[in-house]
Amino acid sequence: MSSSISPTIDETLREEIILRPDMILDDRDLMQALIAANERAMGGNIVDLRGIAMERLEARLDRLEDTHRSVIAAAYENLAGTNQIHRAVLRMLDPVAFEPFLHDLAGEVAQILRVNCVRLVLESSQNDNDPAIRRLGDVLSVAEPGFIEDYLSDGRGAPLRAVTLRQLSEGAPELFGDKAQSMRSEACLKLDFGPGRLPGLLILGSEDPHMFTPQQGTDLLAFFAGVFERAMRRWLQ
Repeated sequence: MSSSISPTIDETLREEIILRPDMILDDRDLMQALIAANERAMGGNIVDLRGIAMERLEARLDRLEDTHRSVIAAAYENLAGTNQIHRAVLRMLDPVAFEPFLHDLAGEVAQILRVNCVRLVLESSQNDNDPAIRRLGDVLSVAEPGFIEDYLSDGRGAPLRAVTLRQLSEGAPELFGDKAQSMRSEACLKLDFGPGRLPGLLILGSEDPHMFTPQQGTDLLAFFAGVFERAMRRWLQ
């Protein structure tokens, strides 16, 4: 004669579960194991709609958690970018003379922004051979009127944006000089110096092809360009 003995759970563990059922409910792996055991007990010809609903809720929860992590990561990245631009602006406003202002732009400001090259293009209708411009040749270029529009539109006459981000096979030699071949992306900040003045262009060049891409936001760079415009107006008076 055979007897069936029902498996029992340790009494101490049983009492702990009764007192604290949430420790099972909050454990996803344990709950999934219990649900799987329940489905096996019901047999293969029974559809457990509650189990299907729970699986769908779990999938939705996973997607929400992924979205939550992505939003937090984007927020931290945006905060870091904001702090970076603010530091660059404060450093840019330190010099009280034009030449140190531009030298810092290609030096410490470029380092804060983590770019490999900074170029300022000013349009002029005169053939300017000012010695100061020659001394600033590592950062300043003087171009004929219309150059900036052609450069930004690639000669196609497309509408110009305040900030243009694009990837490069290489940089323009007339702007980047011996660094042109290593440039892989650039941010072009169109500058407005006020009524009656020709436009300017501030170019941030990077060897990283993913540093500046058309899919990125431009609000922070537009703010930086606005501060730069106002700083430059002091020297152009």
